[in-house]
Amino acid sequence: MRSRSNSGVRLDYYQRIVHRLILAHQEPVTGLFPASNVNSHAWIRDNVYCILAVWGLSMAYKKIADQDEDRAKCYELEQSCVKLMRGLLMAMMNQKDKVEKFKMTQSPYDSLHAKYSSKNGLPVVGDNEWGHLQIDAVSLYLLILAQMTASGLQIVFSLDEVSFIQNLVFYIESAYSIPDYGIWERGDKTNHGEPELNASSIGMAKAALEAMNELDLFGARGGPASVIHVLADEAHKCQAVLQSMLPRESNSKELDSGLLCVIGFPAFAVDDAQLIHNTKDAILSRLQGKYGCKRFLRDGYRTPKEDPSRLYYERWELRMFENIECEWPLFYCYLILFHAFQSDKRAVQDYADRLEKIMVRSEDGILLVPESYAVPQDLVGFEYQKPGSQVREVVGRCPFLWGQSLFILGRLLQEGFLAVGELDPLNRRLGAQKKPDVVVQVVIIAEDNEIRDKLAEHDLHVQTIAEVAPIEVQPARVLSHLYTYLGRNRKLGLSGRKSRDVGILSTSKLYSLKDRIFAFTPQFADLSRFYIASDNELMIDILKGEINFLKSAWDLLGRPLVTLVLKRIHLDQEKIPLAMIQTMRKLKSGYINGTRVMLGSLKDFLNTSAITDLSFLGSTEDGYPDRLHPDVQTYLEEHLLRSFSNRSTMNLRGGQLRPRTLRRRMSCKGAIKKTRSINVDSDNLGMEGPSPLTERRLSSIVPPPWLQANKQSHVSVFATTPEEGPSSPLQLGHELSVRENIYPVDPHNNRSAIDRRSEFVRQQEITVPKILIQRHRAETNFADTEVEELIAMLRETENLEEQGDILQYLVDTQGLDFNTDGLGFKNKADDNASATNSAGMLEEGRVVTVRDLLKGLYEKACQQKLWGLVRHTAGMLGKRVEDLAKAVTDLLVRQKQVTVGMPPNNEHTITAPLPEVELRQLIHDAYGDDESTAMLTQELMVYLAMFIRTEPQLFHEMLRLRVGLIIQVMAKELSRTLNCDGEAASEHLLNLSPFEMKNLLYHILSGKEFAVSSVARGNLSIVSCKSSRVSKKSQIGLGDPEGEDALIATIDDRQGQWLRRRRLDGALNRVPRDFYSRVWTVLEKCQGLAIEGRVLQQSLTQEMTPGELKFALEVETALNQIPQPEYRQLVVEALMVLTLVTEHNMVPTLGGIIYVEHLVHKANQLFLEDQRKVQGDATLCCAKIKDGKEQQQAASGMLLCGGAAYICQHLYDSAPSGSYGTMTYMSRAVALVLDCVPKHGEMECAIS
Repeated sequence: MRSRSNSGVRLDYYQRIVHRLILAHQEPVTGLFPASNVNSHAWIRDNVYCILAVWGLSMAYKKIADQDEDRAKCYELEQSCVKLMRGLLMAMMNQKDKVEKFKMTQSPYDSLHAKYSSKNGLPVVGDNEWGHLQIDAVSLYLLILAQMTASGLQIVFSLDEVSFIQNLVFYIESAYSIPDYGIWERGDKTNHGEPELNASSIGMAKAALEAMNELDLFGARGGPASVIHVLADEAHKCQAVLQSMLPRESNSKELDSGLLCVIGFPAFAVDDAQLIHNTKDAILSRLQGKYGCKRFLRDGYRTPKEDPSRLYYERWELRMFENIECEWPLFYCYLILFHAFQSDKRAVQDYADRLEKIMVRSEDGILLVPESYAVPQDLVGFEYQKPGSQVREVVGRCPFLWGQSLFILGRLLQEGFLAVGELDPLNRRLGAQKKPDVVVQVVIIAEDNEIRDKLAEHDLHVQTIAEVAPIEVQPARVLSHLYTYLGRNRKLGLSGRKSRDVGILSTSKLYSLKDRIFAFTPQFADLSRFYIASDNELMIDILKGEINFLKSAWDLLGRPLVTLVLKRIHLDQEKIPLAMIQTMRKLKSGYINGTRVMLGSLKDFLNTSAITDLSFLGSTEDGYPDRLHPDVQTYLEEHLLRSFSNRSTMNLRGGQLRPRTLRRRMSCKGAIKKTRSINVDSDNLGMEGPSPLTERRLSSIVPPPWLQANKQSHVSVFATTPEEGPSSPLQLGHELSVRENIYPVDPHNNRSAIDRRSEFVRQQEITVPKILIQRHRAETNFADTEVEELIAMLRETENLEEQGDILQYLVDTQGLDFNTDGLGFKNKADDNASATNSAGMLEEGRVVTVRDLLKGLYEKACQQKLWGLVRHTAGMLGKRVEDLAKAVTDLLVRQKQVTVGMPPNNEHTITAPLPEVELRQLIHDAYGDDESTAMLTQELMVYLAMFIRTEPQLFHEMLRLRVGLIIQVMAKELSRTLNCDGEAASEHLLNLSPFEMKNLLYHILSGKEFAVSSVARGNLSIVSCKSSRVSKKSQIGLGDPEGEDALIATIDDRQGQWLRRRRLDGALNRVPRDFYSRVWTVLEKCQGLAIEGRVLQQSLTQEMTPGELKFALEVETALNQIPQPEYRQLVVEALMVLTLVTEHNMVPTLGGIIYVEHLVHKANQLFLEDQRKVQGDATLCCAKIKDGKEQQQAASGMLLCGGAAYICQHLYDSAPSGSYGTMTYMSRAVALVLDCVPKHGEMECAIS
């Protein structure tokens, strides 16, 4: 017999170790590993990690198999891997009902268990007795299953198992929005059992989804039926959220060593080399110790201060664990693998040496990896004083198999028995390398010959739908329906994919089905959807965004292919809109917004595009894999006929009746406008308290002249007229008193539901002063206008705005389901036409309700692009943005909370993803009757979600997006640039087209200056200003020019710049970098910070670490109590000055509770004193000298210059720096107000 080579002898040594330490514990029946000799529970995660060493060793043997016995050893080791992976598969398949249920509920109680009995694979603890929902464990299983299959192991045996694994893919595909208990099974670090979004789970799920995509589970011997399909968009969403979270792990854990498995082996989930580097450095600098790394900051597990009798921690005791957290050698094993994959030999050696020092030798000389090291009880005091100085002792299991397994893999790599590529057959480790530029292919198809010819006139040659045959073009909803058949299995009771969403990555592929090829148009182009789809400019803008997104997100084989169909609906007065022509020309040129594109026909791109086989649509379960599933067959046949036919719109108007008098014509006017609640004029933004209603505030309550019934002039809706409302508060009082009877309800008709609703609204209006702006229908408008006549008016008016007002009134008095059948024709016997006319309302003999009339109006308004009316009717019809829930989820998972409603009274915060219906209800409740603003809120949320996907940098340092405030600021900005009052500004705002709305939002988010150029039909367009000087004079007093006219008419443009900036930053909740962690240091040195009546207690620092998101949200909540954005921003500045005081260690402690507003008001006083000395601008308002005393506050309780919260407008408008800057005054105020700062003597000035 030949002698063994050296490498063979060395491998035999490892084989003995693996056998003795790992395989000796494998249960013979199930193949699972128990947690220890005394605990028979088998955790999914630990089991998968344990077997990795066995898999690695088997591949090492395969390479040097020079003798039969080596091949045998290799096979034995491989079969141990198969045995374990199948054992876990069986345990999970026993819980198949949970997988099915979880797809719907995503509830922690319906999740797969995290651990099973190693004896029989059955559950060992109840659904609610353990934090079972650990997406990273299931994901790790799928990832390693994919890698092992790719390395040649056969783990899955039957098609039923393939179906089950396909459903496991659905189970993890929404990981980016499912809070779970994470890698340490804790959730929130206080261990009270609250799940949270964990970056380590999302990263592992992303890796598993990418590894599973298009993988044949039967290896080289499989066919189409054993292939797993993943929708690329789901993996990409996980990636986007992961990138926005790192290096943070979750809300309560600002950092976690568990992220090492996401940025390196086994997941390799991050594509951005810089982000990998930053995350690793953060872990090393804050969590690494002599004995390994801490799991996360203030981790109390197994520390001497932990109370072992209870599972959870009290919030105040977390501070005790600081600096004495256990250190885990496991993470050195991860770091060795991390650097081995980076082929950084020096770092590998460094960590190997460190690890060797802390490993424990067994009696027979084998090195063991212990679970963790803790500070001994008697040395805790010394460790607190000098962290890292004391000798620690081993606690927990030894050997710790998870760590031991990774240690052995590291050794095999170091000694050259394995190459890194063998541990990663799917090449995931190459993800962070630079990729070549993506070329996006675009195909434009005309709906019919007429449109094709119109395009040809512009030298754009395209094919029609008929001409591209045999390739079939379908809308995205067909693809989403086909995907519901994926993973269905009757025997296992699994129902296939639940989510209806198909993103741009999925529709940018071609699909083959038997001998047919399908191309799908993107989801955003689906016209049956929301009204924003009828704004061509917005659709083009979204298209550009999606093409840009494909450039960065596409990582499949082949090039992405975007297919668009140009339809009749897109035409504007029978012409192709100019914006579309320009975009197509740009596409033809080969570049659009910096992305390379190719415009061509479908058949040109067949060879270069990605093609996916839809083989799962066959009837495999009935034994006919080659035939289409009968349901699919019928669906496709029906759909091919239907997909691109147009719907006819309903006709509202009957024949021409004789015109009424103008007075009657005007009597419904403004019904819609009265429902608006955007409030711009009130000087103290959003504060509708019981302040006395004097002259200044009338503008927001009195309807402008064109809304009053008896005015003869027919004022255009877009005109802005000067205020000429009633001038005495007495009249106003009268108007408010008639409010009791707002809805004239016919007593004989039993319409109890409507009565109840109006009763409710009435109570609302009497109790809450804020609703002053909403619905004060003076009943004189309508008391004499019978429903009959209204309907007749409705028929004869051409003007859609008027139809809207009439229908608004009908909805309020009669309800949406009121039948208008045959009304409006009484007493017209002389009119022979009446019989034929009634058909106009009856519409082929069926009942026509007010709702049907509204629908018709909505469709017309969409065609005519009357956006204000569109938004309002959409709201009344209860339409909702299809992607609303998705949009809100997109914002939430990137750690941005969303609030809706106008602050401060009606603000609702959304902190967790909600279903569509609940969201819609919440938004509706927040705005009461104001349908237009409720619709606008939904629309803005969709735009915010678009921006956060494409330009996440806009949202830096913002934690909550307060949509109500953003709407108010948008209106204020319009009123500033247009120089109009608030009423007109909110009217303009609601009439902006969706494209311009998105544009305005963008300018406000990015803080860019903009101007408004007016376009025909009253539509405005928002233009960026290159220079910061805007041509219009900016006015400080908004919407009430009376007092300041003389004062501010001629001041130059820079006036108002800082005020505007503070107002924007305050409304967007933007704060300076590291603001929250710096506030933490201030809080540590004083007993509390009081902001607007809320006190942040020092105890928060006991519970939370400086960089923790939960702490930031606490501070944010306190700041959000301040309703005026600019005032909030000054409070932030005051806090920054306090942080400078603590950071420069000027004083050992700041004393008791600090009232931050006192500092701001003190700074204001100092400012005014200086202004008097130098005769500055403020002497005209707040710094006026009268009888040697300061001027009394104006009777209205407002300052003369209209500054918010009694702070002079001119202070808001001062730059932060400079000798008259706000920071200077704040610093002086701090020195004066705080007792701890010495009043006399020399002191070094740190704030310069």
